Amino acid sequence: MSIPPQVIALCASLSYACVLVTSRRGMRYSTPKTVTLISLVVHTVSTWIAVFLTGGIPRVDAVAVYVFIVAGMLQPIIRLCTYTGVQRVGASRSSPIRSTHPMFGVCVAITILGEDASWLVLAGVLSVVCGIVLITWRPASEVPLFRWWEFLFPFTASLLAGIVHPMRRYALSISHEPLFFAALVGVVSLICFLAYTPFGRESLVWDRRAMLPFLAAGTAETCGILLVITALGIGSVITVSPLVGISPLWVLLGTVIFLRDLEEIQPQTIVGALCVVAGTAAISLGA
Repeated sequence: MSIPPQVIALCASLSYACVLVTSRRGMRYSTPKTVTLISLVVHTVSTWIAVFLTGGIPRVDAVAVYVFIVAGMLQPIIRLCTYTGVQRVGASRSSPIRSTHPMFGVCVAITILGEDASWLVLAGVLSVVCGIVLITWRPASEVPLFRWWEFLFPFTASLLAGIVHPMRRYALSISHEPLFFAALVGVVSLICFLAYTPFGRESLVWDRRAMLPFLAAGTAETCGILLVITALGIGSVITVSPLVGISPLWVLLGTVIFLRDLEEIQPQTIVGALCVVAGTAAISLGA
């Protein structure tokens, strides 16, 4: 009996929530660039070992390979922006913004493909915007410490993820080899990140206190990517993407349990996260 894509997508959302919570713990002692490198190494090594243990490199269509190479080139940017957003604005605030990626897919379909927008889609977009306003809003007393542009990190990660998901779905419709393509994304991402690293301002910080949380984040991120690719191989983007997008609820729960000494959950953050999740679901259901 096959597992429904909805169940796989829900498991992926939980994996991504674990990524944000564990990386936030480790970045007390290190940097987003360090956790990005560790997560890419974990991803590449573990998936390629799995590929060779399950029969080696399969025969796939060249077009699908090219599409996943492009997706792999975007992946280190997505990860670095995600981890930087967690460090700058916190896991509980970064996660809802990072999870708005289904909204961008719908916007592309409306503006470029000429698809009609239902009232449910428009209501969902409004709900997402309201949620982001609630998440990013600060009292006047905190304004001197608040830099609004730091929310561009999770926003950029969300925008690129919204582009990558349809790409993956298209490539998997040509050649259904999710494990191999997950491994391909890993090695391409690692090569691109290593090429970028010498030119970045931020340094790598190898603090042993950060290693265990970073290894956990890398493992969870690898599981999340593999689960998303698997789900997209058997289900549509509209079905899979919004369920992956509910990770902010898991992040809020994880923040309350594991990050109480690092982050304070404000009431508007909870309401904002719920608005984002509800809006994301409405967009996908109405698309």
